[in-house]
Amino acid sequence: MKRGAWRAFLIPFIFFSFIACTSREEKSAARVKSGKARIAVIPKGTTHEFWKAIHLGAVQAAEEFGVEVIWKGPQKEDDRAQQITVVEDFISRGVDGIVLAPLDEIALCRPVRDAVREKIPVVIIDSGLQGSDYVSYVATDNYKGGVIAARRMIELLKGEGRIFLIRYQVGSASTTQREQGFVDTMREEGPGISFLVQDQYAGATTESAYQLAENLLSRFPDVDGIFCPNESSTFGTLRALQEMNLAGKVILVGFDSSPKLVQALRDGHIFGLVLQNPVKMGYLGVKQMVLHLRGQPIDPVIDTGVYLATRENMDEPDIRALLLPDFSGHPDL
Repeated sequence: MKRGAWRAFLIPFIFFSFIACTSREEKSAARVKSGKARIAVIPKGTTHEFWKAIHLGAVQAAEEFGVEVIWKGPQKEDDRAQQITVVEDFISRGVDGIVLAPLDEIALCRPVRDAVREKIPVVIIDSGLQGSDYVSYVATDNYKGGVIAARRMIELLKGEGRIFLIRYQVGSASTTQREQGFVDTMREEGPGISFLVQDQYAGATTESAYQLAENLLSRFPDVDGIFCPNESSTFGTLRALQEMNLAGKVILVGFDSSPKLVQALRDGHIFGLVLQNPVKMGYLGVKQMVLHLRGQPIDPVIDTGVYLATRENMDEPDIRALLLPDFSGHPDL
């Protein structure tokens, strides 16, 4: 095609694209002004208790600020293609904003750029994303969470022993940071503790974590302690320990919470759970988006806190609220 023909083709295309984007911005502004803004909240997955708590916080913010939250995500936390499809679907539906927990810090960069190009702002929650195509990042200090887990392990092992670090999955920024915080702290503060395993990945499900833990425990029956960096890896490892009659004998320090993990903590089968505040994270993710859409200043980074639950403190009101969020006002979640 000749240069002139290309110009004749492109000019109308650019013109109509500009009109479409302008129209979308105007409609979005009108919805925000009328209190009917539509905000998509996209978790990494929908099976873990953690995401149920994120959903609760997002709904609480929607009720407070008078906006509509549309909740949708992949079922499994390793389904990158499905999460990308969800983001693309919300872009085509012309939502006013997207609150996203990217399950891969690289794979989700392109769809986020696509959203920004279509004038749809993005708030990132829970896990980092490479680049800067978002207006705010709301998350736990995940590295600090790993530090807390390592110090708990060092305390319980009295500075000596052999341990597993069971990693989660490649590409997950949040758990990678937890794992790094754990490793760095062990090297600096626990020189008498050695790693039997530190490069094995549990994968996205409880079952894959169980299979890995069972295999490792069979190969290294003399292990003294295990750290797992998320809910599914913690529960899968717990199951393996219980079925091999090692629960309570091997020190297990995990991350996040669920009713079964809370019971294991009470039973002395888990020796520490590093906790995030997912309800607060979901709430602030939506709140940040609402304020941004209204043209109000927002914080570029918000740390939602990280805590340690033990058998000794688990019934303290603040810790109990993190271990077992109250869903009584939203029984449908």
